[in-house]
Amino acid sequence: MERIIPVCVICALVAYLISGLNPAIVLSHLLYHEDIRQKGSGNPGFTNFNRVYGKTAWLVFILDVGKGVLLCLGGAILFTKAGLPFQLGASFTGFFAMLGHCYPVWYRFKGGKAFLVAVAAIFLMDWRIGLIAAAVLCLILFTIRYMSLATMLAAAACPPLLLIFGYASIWVPVICTASVLLLIFRHKENIKRLLKGSETKFKFK
Repeated sequence: MERIIPVCVICALVAYLISGLNPAIVLSHLLYHEDIRQKGSGNPGFTNFNRVYGKTAWLVFILDVGKGVLLCLGGAILFTKAGLPFQLGASFTGFFAMLGHCYPVWYRFKGGKAFLVAVAAIFLMDWRIGLIAAAVLCLILFTIRYMSLATMLAAAACPPLLLIFGYASIWVPVICTASVLLLIFRHKENIKRLLKGSETKFKFK
């Protein structure tokens, strides 16, 4: 217990603070001398960046996923050093990385929706679940072309899949469910637009 609490605190704080550094905001300033939060839907994430600036949005994609991978992998390794499951470390660190991305202290607690950060945690928790979630996302995105719906359905598939493939600790599906609920909550405006039929479809070009 003496080692577990410090590891949890370190992982939570580091994940929250580093994940709060938003690539979409940084790149919109560096590349275009603008603020992505004042463009399009105002959301500082991949989809809005793609809608406003086009193909440079893939830099946002790479950086968001990259920071998620590094944070979740680092957290998972620290958890194993403390005698805890790797999978638990990835899910725990991933949740706080999502919180940092959604409510960053650096930007007055106004951030993105954290799906790309969640992707890293999903693959590190179980690569099989990650592949299935990715397949669900691609299926919805390439047919219906609503990124918001695709991300929510892909995320929602993860807790049931954990029950099928197994988990290292009861806290893993609990944290995974909390992460999914956070992601869905962050998409509440998208849900309203989907119900009204006014949601913008994703453009690949």
